[in-house]
Amino acid sequence: MVVVRLPVPDEPAPSTPSGTAPFGVYIHVPFCATRCGYCDFNTYTAGELGSSASPESWMAAMRSELQLAVDEVAGRLGEAPAADTVFIGGGTPSLLGATGLTEVLDAVRESFGLRPDAEVTTEANPESTSAAFFDGIRAAGYTRVSLGMQSAAEHVLKILDRTHTPGRAAAAAAEAKAAGFEHVNLDLIYGTPGERLEDLDRSLDAVLAAGVDHVSAYSLIVEDGTALARRVRRGELPAPDDDVLADRYARVDKVLETAGLHWYEVSNWATDADAECRHNLGYWAGGNWWGAGPGAHGHLDGVRWWNVKHPARYAQTLAQGDLPIAGHEVLTASERHIEAVMLAARLRSGLPVDLLDSDELDRAEQVVASGLLVRTDDGFTLTDRGRYLADGVVRDVLG
Repeated sequence: MVVVRLPVPDEPAPSTPSGTAPFGVYIHVPFCATRCGYCDFNTYTAGELGSSASPESWMAAMRSELQLAVDEVAGRLGEAPAADTVFIGGGTPSLLGATGLTEVLDAVRESFGLRPDAEVTTEANPESTSAAFFDGIRAAGYTRVSLGMQSAAEHVLKILDRTHTPGRAAAAAAEAKAAGFEHVNLDLIYGTPGERLEDLDRSLDAVLAAGVDHVSAYSLIVEDGTALARRVRRGELPAPDDDVLADRYARVDKVLETAGLHWYEVSNWATDADAECRHNLGYWAGGNWWGAGPGAHGHLDGVRWWNVKHPARYAQTLAQGDLPIAGHEVLTASERHIEAVMLAARLRSGLPVDLLDSDELDRAEQVVASGLLVRTDDGFTLTDRGRYLADGVVRDVLG
């Protein structure tokens, strides 16, 4: 048996700005009941898969990958650390039910193990949850749940091909809180064709009424190859307008900030530090994580890789005793630096001075003069206007 291994980078990875590198485990569940028209994630409906793969074959393969991953990580880092964070994404993880998600978390415990204070998150679609579901995953050890709300306006949900009713996401959040979840996130999408300002306000009102401690809000992106992109191309729907998207973002930020949810990353708001998503912060801080499942991405000390996408090939590869790695890249010191600047700039904690060289510091000061960055004691943070133009700010700083 020959197990696929990851390469060792020629240059050692630098320490993260915080001086720590948390270790996370991401698990990709590739199943969905239906395909949303805007989604380009690696997901499959039962009709698309046929008999080539199933949740059962995926589960067995995922367990095998995690066991192989322990040896790979130990060989790379000297030991395989217990997971600080676990994030189950998709797809629709809640389609596995509480029993299936319990089995997923057990697989992590039996391989890497969990730190006593580990954050364990699962994504969930409102229509595939219930009070019993939340009771079950809370008892299994999940500490955080992220619900795909997208909108509280029925016609917006229809354009996005979402199948839940407008009030179901808030009801699911209430069920999660009743089950003992202190940390509940609601996802919003703004800028959908046909969305009016009053539709967005209705969605924000529903979020605030739900009393969640975390909100993620993203502008609609029309991804090539999606059903939504085909509708836009045929002229059935208008493409999102950049000025409208900027206005919508400003509205989201103002309403959430007024209600006590403060931005800590350009697209994420939380009531306090405890409510922030530690798993995603690990990504943004340049941490290490293992990505398990079809199409999942991982990163270890400057090496990034991605798995084969199709669940059938994923399971077949692992049945042969190989890691299901489709490709990888070894980041140069320059590439790691660019990524560190790009990711740090999106955080409220901002760009630390010691991350930037002298030329970049000079350019950052010039961006301060333009009103897109503000100088802090330790570095630079995006202004409100700078958040709309974050990618451009990064380009200006890097030169």
